[in-house]
Amino acid sequence: MTKSMNADDMHSLVDQLEPEEQRRVIESLTPQDPQAAQTVAAWSKQRVELSSLHLDALKEPIPSSLLQAANRASDLQLALERHWRHVGVAASVLLAFGVGWISHGQLSNQPESSIALAKGRMEHEFVRQAGFAHSVYMPEKRHPVEVAASEQDHLVQWLSKRVGKPLKIPKLSAMGYELVGGRLLPGESGARAQFMFQNEQGSRITLYLGAINPQTDSANETGFRYEAGGVAPSFYWTDQGFGYALTGQVDRERLMAIATLVYQQL
Repeated sequence: MTKSMNADDMHSLVDQLEPEEQRRVIESLTPQDPQAAQTVAAWSKQRVELSSLHLDALKEPIPSSLLQAANRASDLQLALERHWRHVGVAASVLLAFGVGWISHGQLSNQPESSIALAKGRMEHEFVRQAGFAHSVYMPEKRHPVEVAASEQDHLVQWLSKRVGKPLKIPKLSAMGYELVGGRLLPGESGARAQFMFQNEQGSRITLYLGAINPQTDSANETGFRYEAGGVAPSFYWTDQGFGYALTGQVDRERLMAIATLVYQQL
């Protein structure tokens, strides 16, 4: 009985992330499924071509806008570290104060407070990373995305597999934005995805998403939050352990309207 390859098998061959022994088992299916073999060959060729494009980019001087963004991100990181040092001192004081109240049962809500603090810190780091990713790829002329909008089906399958969640690309044409494409990015809790959109004036916004802490039940709540102090303004929210951040140099009201449209479709 002939066994065909599924999408996961084909992605495994192209990404070359599986152990060698398992990859050989998958490769043994190739002669039995010529259509899948053609697809794997096409995706592999695309991977090589994309990699060769980025080789040229390595020879280009770093744009001043990216250097400025990197400097701003560095300043933000230092400020964040100073903030958490102060938080650590404050937490020590609160702990010392709280020890005297243990006999009165005043620390019954401490676990919930600790979870809320950790969740807030993860969300802050998530939106900071989203802003930095936006500032790095938004100015790019030749390589703003890894996979273009013309390969949307492949883009969705690929990123869905890597982030561990079925993804949908929102339609933003009602707000004047069309999909440019997307890319895979690293994150603290696994892979992250970035989708880029552009309007007729060339203005770009990005949607950054990925798991924040899938093991924490408290990450189930969804609520919009606005961050204006980063590299670029962002509206972000969490849902079922996943974080979403919409980022761009857009006024708050319009960015909120676009974020609402994204949320309704996802």
